[in-house]
Amino acid sequence: MTRFLVRKMPSLMFVLLASSVVAFALPRLAPGDVAVTLAGQDPTPAAVAAIRQQLGLNRSPVLQYFDWIVGVLHGNLGQSYVLHRSVASVIGDRIESTVELALAAALLVVVFGTTLGVLAGSTKRRWARATLDLVNSFFIAVPSFLIGLVLILVFGVLHRWLPVIGEVSVLDNPSFGIQYLILPAIALALAPAAVVARLLQTEMLSARNEDYVDLAVSKGASPSRITTRHVLRNSLGTAVVAVGLQIGHLLAGAVIIEAIFARNGLGQLAVSSVQTRDFTVLQVLILGVVFVAVLCQIFTEIGLASLDPRIRLGDQR
Repeated sequence: MTRFLVRKMPSLMFVLLASSVVAFALPRLAPGDVAVTLAGQDPTPAAVAAIRQQLGLNRSPVLQYFDWIVGVLHGNLGQSYVLHRSVASVIGDRIESTVELALAAALLVVVFGTTLGVLAGSTKRRWARATLDLVNSFFIAVPSFLIGLVLILVFGVLHRWLPVIGEVSVLDNPSFGIQYLILPAIALALAPAAVVARLLQTEMLSARNEDYVDLAVSKGASPSRITTRHVLRNSLGTAVVAVGLQIGHLLAGAVIIEAIFARNGLGQLAVSSVQTRDFTVLQVLILGVVFVAVLCQIFTEIGLASLDPRIRLGDQR
């Protein structure tokens, strides 16, 4: 594994370097000027110029980028233009909410996706398989924000079974925190879970046509043993890869879900940073999302290698 991680480091550093350039440049390509925003209504050109001078925005973008990236490498994420606080503290105040939501949604993706995939890939009844295919197709097609609105209407307005607005930290109050997490986590997880289920189902149906399954049948193995020991075991690699790829979907969907359920997480912070042109916060958020996605990809490859003995980390053949 050490050789694998060492060989991954150059590509990891290249991806992060390229992402840092995009994260720095992309917010600045949007229309608007943070100096004008900070100057208030009807600012004078002198006031705008003074703010640009104070924030260092009058320097060349190349110098601004190198100052920022050097600071990041030394653990200094910069200062928020709008909030006048360090970016690390601003993100630290919001990260717990997003981490709780992402972890809960990821757990539901694994549970729902694996369950639906195994059921669809194991059943021999045509009506049951057609029903499961319909369910998967429905959740893949329906956007997460619409599912969130339906959940709010059913469980928060019509029946008032669960809270739909706000949040309580799971660490501070586990029972109430979980109640506030249930609906947003379900809304965020259903679409990725359906993708995982569809891929797992396809892989299981393909595995049933392999020679080792025919050999197990000829030896008199029970259907449940064939499914668990032969078909599912050789199909889990696809599920692991699918879950790893869906992490990016969870992070992107969290922006909308947090807005719908009024959660004070990183998604809401990203939206407010775009509205106020707070580039220093936004560029760190973009770089952080890329970093998390890259780490998930590495862990996915490690998990895939542990499931499939034919795959050896660090071998290049």
